[in-house]
Amino acid sequence: MSTPPPFANEPVLELRRATERSKLAVGMGELHLPLQVPVWIGRERRFGEELVSTDPGRPERVVAVAARATPEEAGAAVASAHAAFPRWAATPVEERAAALLRAAAWMRERRATLAALAVRECAKPWSEADADVCEAIDFLEFYARGALALQGGDGAAPAAAGAQLLQVPGERNELRYVPRGVCAVIAPWNFPLAIPTGMTAAALATGNTVVLKPAEQAPGCGLRVVEALRAGGVPADAIALLPGEGDAGAALARHPDVATIAFTGSGPVGLELLRTAAAVAPGARQLTRVVAEMGGKNCIVVDSDADLDEAIPAILDSAFHYAGQKCSAAARVLAHEALHDTLVERLAGAVAGLQVGPADDFATDVPPLIERAAQERVERYAAVAAETGEIVTGAHTVPAEGWYVAPIVATGLPQDSRVLREEIFGPLLTVESVRDVDEAMDRIDALPVALTGGLFSRNPRTVQRVIDRSPVGNLYINRSTTGAMVGRQPFGGNRLSGTGTKAGGHDYLLHFVEPRVVTENTVRHGLVV
Repeated sequence: MSTPPPFANEPVLELRRATERSKLAVGMGELHLPLQVPVWIGRERRFGEELVSTDPGRPERVVAVAARATPEEAGAAVASAHAAFPRWAATPVEERAAALLRAAAWMRERRATLAALAVRECAKPWSEADADVCEAIDFLEFYARGALALQGGDGAAPAAAGAQLLQVPGERNELRYVPRGVCAVIAPWNFPLAIPTGMTAAALATGNTVVLKPAEQAPGCGLRVVEALRAGGVPADAIALLPGEGDAGAALARHPDVATIAFTGSGPVGLELLRTAAAVAPGARQLTRVVAEMGGKNCIVVDSDADLDEAIPAILDSAFHYAGQKCSAAARVLAHEALHDTLVERLAGAVAGLQVGPADDFATDVPPLIERAAQERVERYAAVAAETGEIVTGAHTVPAEGWYVAPIVATGLPQDSRVLREEIFGPLLTVESVRDVDEAMDRIDALPVALTGGLFSRNPRTVQRVIDRSPVGNLYINRSTTGAMVGRQPFGGNRLSGTGTKAGGHDYLLHFVEPRVVTENTVRHGLVV
């Protein structure tokens, strides 16, 4: 293949323009539901009706009907991928990269319909759904180029890596990267196209084979990811689709032939996967590597000199767009005592202007939550906040049908409140008064999680102090804490928020390969012909 042009992010649609909105409306019209989603191993497909995804805004609307993969089928998928691994690993990196680029083109051609599916299956508002498709395309494009760079563009060791090794007269030292084997990709529902595409593309680009288990709430989006990759030229036995629930994921994690687990999701599930991977399965020939991005309790610090005209919209965007269902969503605001009351008053007024409604309405700010269990969970936390603190936002009118929770701002909570420490994953934001930035950072430092954070300050010395003290993987200064872009803001958390891997960054692919060093004596003592 010819060398691709430099990477550039796929531009999102400007939805203030009627022509762009009409493109998405056409995509919705072309979406024929329900989708039939099989367990898809090689060229064999088993259909079933055991797993059903529905529209969170209209739960009676069935979006996809999927076969529910059994642990035995998980084993069969791993066996197929394991058998296919030597051939895919030996495929020249140029061919692997070209397959990813063709998959990106496949998604680009179907962008509106893919966004419509994310709207229906996961209640992503149109702007979020379109950005989800763009990010999926970005991952394919970025990792294709990354694999070429990692392997020097022709399958040889990369020049940069080779230059890192000391060379002395009489010997040649070479560092090369090789794929690890079968990668189990266990994906979430909140970025139903982008995240599974990213983890899967990284594994495939580096020569691994993949078994993808999408979230049980989003099997339809998982199907489209696999269709894109197969249409791009990834062999059928190199990428399997395993719709299912937790038992299928657990079976993948236990399998001795799974070399890598790529996971994005909740902390408890991620920690269980790490425990499972640490126990070497009988018959395993390598340690299972876990690439995990988990949750957080993301805080925004607002200093006394902050511009509230800038801070308030960014806080709203961070906390409430997509109903707070992003791992990067803001959950706590730590406001300097000098402006705390003003910020709370203005924030409450701004929240009152947010529109709660169905995801397919272009005017919606806060869509429904993904399912009834999520709605009930957020309502329980809201009850605790009301009992032990104060809810400062008024009542919103919400649709009677669907899993809606109106946006909530709570203040006055005691520091030992579970509302301040546990990930809620919904539209509930707390605001606390702090003496100064140092007290705010002390509270942040006390948290066991460290995913994203934010700061609003106009003092360069304060900004640098927070940068030096912040433990989070992604710190945003004077802007929203969400919306990380591939290649611009590599994303991933520290502490109990993950293994520190940075999706969409230049070193992400290293987690899917193993390094090998070859040292050759170049002082020849004769020549055998």
